Amino acid sequence: MDVHDKKTRSYNMSRIKGKDTKPEEMVRKALFSRGFRYRKNDKRLPGKPDIVLPKYKTVIFVNGCFWHGHYGCKYYVVPKTNSDFWLKKIHTNIERDVQKNAQLKELGWKVLTVWECKLKKSCLEETINDLIDNIQS
Repeated sequence: MDVHDKKTRSYNMSRIKGKDTKPEEMVRKALFSRGFRYRKNDKRLPGKPDIVLPKYKTVIFVNGCFWHGHYGCKYYVVPKTNSDFWLKKIHTNIERDVQKNAQLKELGWKVLTVWECKLKKSCLEETINDLIDNIQS
């Protein structure tokens, strides 16, 4: 049983954005402040990557732990209500991620993924430094 009525649940779900999320903005600001220039959500590439760094032939996906099934993460919790629906949806997202990553790699792009949980204050700096190392290597 849902804790919200249908109207409230519908409103809550409608507020969830697909691009320009706070985690994406955090990564973009960190990269920009360190001199990286990028494109956002390039429709010409499979999966419309969140961040495209043409100079480095690198794309970055900033994934939400819940929406992309970050197994082992404390922020990925399967809802107790309508579990079959959510598991199917998340599994479909995971399959699509794998497919799009493979397509990008075939086109010669380096594919990096940043998980939302790795952007918490306690580990943000380390995550950004690791990301930059991966971009430049």
